[in-house]
Amino acid sequence: MDKQYTEINSKIFDKWATSGWEWGQPINHSVFERAKNNDWFVLLTPTKPVPKEWFCELNNADILGLASGGGQQMPIFAALGANCTVVDYSEKQLLSEKEIAKRENYDINIVRADMTKPLPFEDESFDLIFHPVSNCYIEDVLPVWKECYRVLKKGGILLAGLDNGINYIFNDEETAVIHKLPFNPLKDKQLYEDSIKNDCGIQFSHTIEEQIGGQLQAGFTLTGIYQDTNDVGRLHEFNVPSFYATRSTK
Repeated sequence: MDKQYTEINSKIFDKWATSGWEWGQPINHSVFERAKNNDWFVLLTPTKPVPKEWFCELNNADILGLASGGGQQMPIFAALGANCTVVDYSEKQLLSEKEIAKRENYDINIVRADMTKPLPFEDESFDLIFHPVSNCYIEDVLPVWKECYRVLKKGGILLAGLDNGINYIFNDEETAVIHKLPFNPLKDKQLYEDSIKNDCGIQFSHTIEEQIGGQLQAGFTLTGIYQDTNDVGRLHEFNVPSFYATRSTK
């Protein structure tokens, strides 16, 4: 099995974004204009807007969008006066960021980087990190939390969208339990082959010990949390929580 799974995922995101993936469709001009008038929301998870009180003062804040390409959240922060940097490993997602910045005439620092590696930033560079659901595409999340802690300023805020693993146990129709947890294609040859064949990318479930415990281990203080569901499907219809969002501070 190819251990360079992040390269596979990068190409999968490019393919998804090109074919209409909802998390790869940039905001339109009217949404940007409304944000400039303080009429806005952003998502860490599929359906629930992040509470406004979770944010720092955004005007002139240094914000890192971690695995946050696609032109959905960073343009909002730019419209609100933030100094934005976005990191993603998908060239297509980053191209969307570049195109919207050009369309709306704002500056953004666009960085293609693999978040399984050390982040290419100095210590204490950012006031806020916005990290939507995406660490389900990497095997080990603790190094990410440690890097987030390193690049945040003292008092800085980490906002993260996280999966709880439940989506991985079901079949596509969400009617039958077919996989055990943890879900890790790098340790299951059949799962790996199925993931490649079905254009799913290489995805991983993570425990609450990894997700929240990892943030605490990295030094963060947890200050807020909420659950969310998928945006479509049977689990959504039955209001089964499959994601959660956390607010943590340095």
